[in-house]
Amino acid sequence: MDFFSEMDNFPRPIPVLDRDIPISKYCPLDLSISNTELNSINISNPEECQKYIDDVLFRNNAKVAYGGYLEKRGLYGRSKRFHKGELRNIHLGIDFWCDAGTQVLAPFDGVVHSFNNNSDFGNYGPTIILKHKLRGTYFHTLYGHLSLDSLNQLKEGELISKGTSFAFLGTTDINVGYAPHLHFQLIWDLGNFYGDYPGVSSTKDLEFYKKNCPDPNLLLGFGR
Repeated sequence: MDFFSEMDNFPRPIPVLDRDIPISKYCPLDLSISNTELNSINISNPEECQKYIDDVLFRNNAKVAYGGYLEKRGLYGRSKRFHKGELRNIHLGIDFWCDAGTQVLAPFDGVVHSFNNNSDFGNYGPTIILKHKLRGTYFHTLYGHLSLDSLNQLKEGELISKGTSFAFLGTTDINVGYAPHLHFQLIWDLGNFYGDYPGVSSTKDLEFYKKNCPDPNLLLGFGR
């Protein structure tokens, strides 16, 4: 699955947030269990998580903190949905932590595949999945933790042009328990999922999800 890494003629990085936020105002964020700065923080509490993110943004003179692909996290401790069967705590997308209400942009031309308000605690809240075709290859992008208004007037099959603002980030009460952020994920095969797809994996299932959900940074190109 080297399709995205082979797209060297595409300008990088490709923003998926408000175009008025310059790339120079993005900084990496480590929310993994190996980050010792988190030892004294209840990172699964949205208020404490937000305070830590605000501190990272301040230290880096940034507006958006990003990262998280394949991070093993302690972020999901409060939600029972991640503790059914084998623990799921390995993150499958990139998160962009910034203000609620921030615009979300389409990185490529696409159509609306599906959308849903996944409102159970610890889930995505309002979610949109776009389907793209690039160089004859189909793939999907998932956008989680959006505002409720993002789903209004949306239609399956609707064309979303590259660079279009088509959604906004939701508040903690709407994104069901997280500090405001965008969960962005690449997916090859959605299977039977509609308006939803797992964003966190167990260790047992990780090899499958690594193949079906490649590193979004291969597409976006942050830190290259």
